[in-house]
Amino acid sequence: MLRPGAQRLRGLLLRSCPRRGSPRRPHSVCGREGEEKPPSSAETQWKDRAETVIIGGGCVGVSLAYHLAKAGMKDVVLLEKSELTAGSTWHAAGLTTYFHPGINLKKIHYDSIKLYEKLEEETGQVVGFHQPGSIRLATTPVRVDEFKYQMTRTGWHATEQYIIEPEKIQEMFPLLNMNKVLAGLYNPGDGHIDPYSLTMALAAGARKYGALLKYPAPVTSLKARSDGTWDVETPQGSMRANRIVNAAGFWAREVGKMIGLEHPLIPVQHQYVVTSTIPEVKALKRELPVLRDLEGSYYLRQERDGLLFGPYESQEKMKVQDSWVTNGVPAGFGKELFESDLDRIMEHIEAAMEMVPVLKKADIINVVNGPITYSPDILPMVGPHQGVRNYWVAIGFGYGIIHAGGVGKYLSDWILHGEPPFDLIELDPNRYGKWTTTQYTEAKARESYGFNNIVGYPKEERFAGRPTQRVSGLYQRLESKCSMGFHAGWEQPHWFYKLGQDTQYRPSFRRTNWFEPVGSEYKQVMQRVGVTDLSPFGKFNIKGQDSIRLLDHLFANVIPKVGFTNISHMLTPKGRVYAELTVSHQSPGEFLLITGSGSELHDLRWIEEEAVKGGYDVEIKNITDELGVLGVAGPQARKVLQKLTSEDLSDDVFKFLQTKSLKVSNIPVTAIRISYTGELGWELYHRREDSVALYDAIMNAGQEEEIDNFGTYAMNALRLEKAFRAWGSEMNCDTNPLEAGLEYFVKLNKPADFIGKQALKQIKAKGLKRRLVCLTLATDDVDPEGNESIWYNGKVVGNTTSGSYSYSIQKSLAFAYVPVELSEVGQQVEVELLGKNYPAVVIQQPLVLTEPTRNRLQKKGGKDKT
Repeated sequence: MLRPGAQRLRGLLLRSCPRRGSPRRPHSVCGREGEEKPPSSAETQWKDRAETVIIGGGCVGVSLAYHLAKAGMKDVVLLEKSELTAGSTWHAAGLTTYFHPGINLKKIHYDSIKLYEKLEEETGQVVGFHQPGSIRLATTPVRVDEFKYQMTRTGWHATEQYIIEPEKIQEMFPLLNMNKVLAGLYNPGDGHIDPYSLTMALAAGARKYGALLKYPAPVTSLKARSDGTWDVETPQGSMRANRIVNAAGFWAREVGKMIGLEHPLIPVQHQYVVTSTIPEVKALKRELPVLRDLEGSYYLRQERDGLLFGPYESQEKMKVQDSWVTNGVPAGFGKELFESDLDRIMEHIEAAMEMVPVLKKADIINVVNGPITYSPDILPMVGPHQGVRNYWVAIGFGYGIIHAGGVGKYLSDWILHGEPPFDLIELDPNRYGKWTTTQYTEAKARESYGFNNIVGYPKEERFAGRPTQRVSGLYQRLESKCSMGFHAGWEQPHWFYKLGQDTQYRPSFRRTNWFEPVGSEYKQVMQRVGVTDLSPFGKFNIKGQDSIRLLDHLFANVIPKVGFTNISHMLTPKGRVYAELTVSHQSPGEFLLITGSGSELHDLRWIEEEAVKGGYDVEIKNITDELGVLGVAGPQARKVLQKLTSEDLSDDVFKFLQTKSLKVSNIPVTAIRISYTGELGWELYHRREDSVALYDAIMNAGQEEEIDNFGTYAMNALRLEKAFRAWGSEMNCDTNPLEAGLEYFVKLNKPADFIGKQALKQIKAKGLKRRLVCLTLATDDVDPEGNESIWYNGKVVGNTTSGSYSYSIQKSLAFAYVPVELSEVGQQVEVELLGKNYPAVVIQQPLVLTEPTRNRLQKKGGKDKT
């Protein structure tokens, strides 16, 4: 039974919104405050050549044009098919927030807001920016935990964020029903901006700095040239561009198809409701903060003297515009809206009326139901695209207004300086691949939309659209025995369960049902022998007469001799760690390169680009999907494998970091003596179709040694104890290899002038400001995950990068960056976990010596160290 207020809301006559083609800006659905100034005479001009052509005149595309032109790039051209803001920008609710659960996406939000604060003064264009702050509401204890979890990830960032008590919440938002409110997460400076006026101000700035914004100018054809440039065709003529950037919003799929790419994007319908004047709102002395009721799954803000609220309905009720995927966006669609559907959001309307009772008496004057574009994981796709030279994307923005300013700056810096200004691999367009089908994209977009406000747990898994076609050969054999994790389309065992154990997915901010089973897997590898599926690794074959020269240019380490493997790092020109790979020299001039699953196309794009740029005569082949990988590790690993091969696996014959082609149970494998566990072990690369036979043979051969499975959670605990760094955590485009403790792998004295060498010499000469250290800390039922704040003398001085429970010393273990003066062994600091600071101490690395080191010391008469 609907409340009377809901009946009233449902039955109101709604005022229509202006449609496409109106010569004026849309009337205030969001308090529009600025008109576009008439374009300069430059708009009537045409250029035959451009440095950068941006396709799409929404807020993201215009922001990029503004930033590139302001930074000094000449010949920046933006092509828009109809008019600026057409698509998703013009009807957006315009929310702006410093908050984001992602570490570096906070920087994007920060850069956006700081730009918006000064844009009106810079351009003379009114932008309608309101900054009353925002409050996220916690109405359950687990939500309070989430706020504490997020607070420790904010302490080492520039943004302000606080947990506030119910009394303070009511003071700031006096219209709230406080019955269920336990706490609030408050961000000063949050608010909302008029998207139309924002875009027009960015356009004015772009023109001021010399960019050409041309519209209507629909792109009809894109043709790649052999020299890496593009011919861009429009009805007005052709233009040659050194690079193109697809920023076409929900037309991005059509633009991608012009060059044979299927971008995984889905248009979804998003509704928000605008009320008429509410007396209690009109009587307020100051503007209400933006409210986000996370359990009710809606946002709410003041709109003049009324309220605006927008829900995110469940994946079962939300509406995907799937006809646009199959048939394309309707020709001429620009500033239209869909029919409103209040039934779809009625439960959220009722939740809003319960939380903000004045809504029960409100009249709706507008319902806006417009298209926004989602990627499978809700995050945009930003950066250069693998496999297509000089083609960049800035697409898939579900929250384009808050991302526009920061992403424009981020991409501009990357284009101009040849490397990303900071790590944002979570936005890498190359995180998707051929496995990302339309069916998968739709299933994930539904899930992502419906999960907009769910609790964000560590180690979160989302199950829609899984499994993809990219399962390893062992998937069916293992799926009933373990909890699988999703890695770049692959399913990979996280942890295994035994009879009688809780097998459910139970995410938590504290230790949960996988804690004891992972401890058993840890002991399995340390005391006996374990097997793990490593098939998701990215795998490349590189060969050709210039292969050694190319790799010597790419990697900071020396090239391994034939038959050997090493750990090598690709650095950026500024000396940051772009990637970590294992490099195996299989035969003269032929190499097998291995990277993490999430870095596959990220790394491949960099390698291919450098090969083309330098004119190297090489053949580069991505063999990721062709090969399966099994890891066998533990003190009994040699004994088990020796039963299955005639190859001598003894320590003197098959040395650490050696690679050989051999047969295991008559199955051809490339065996590398290496293990991320730090224990005696081999990685066995084989044809994917041989995975089951190879796995069965190893498991059968190891019965006497009590062989068993282990997953990635146990591997993480093992690698942390050995002080093995992980790319994406201890090292990435935010870190240099010296501060990360990777000096052993960086050969500054090698003859080749590898990428980043000169920058690294300068970094070394200037001295480091921070270092990566290993910490132990005694907690209760919570362990560090990474990105927690490090405290010293009442101040935040650093951050953790990853962490786990150490099953050997029964304490928590974490890597952390701290100032050099706090990096000495024995130094005491504090680690913030769920609102509490735990004492921690810097320890000698590693906590547990690796098997090769223990073996070497034993031969010299030393002792193992644990």
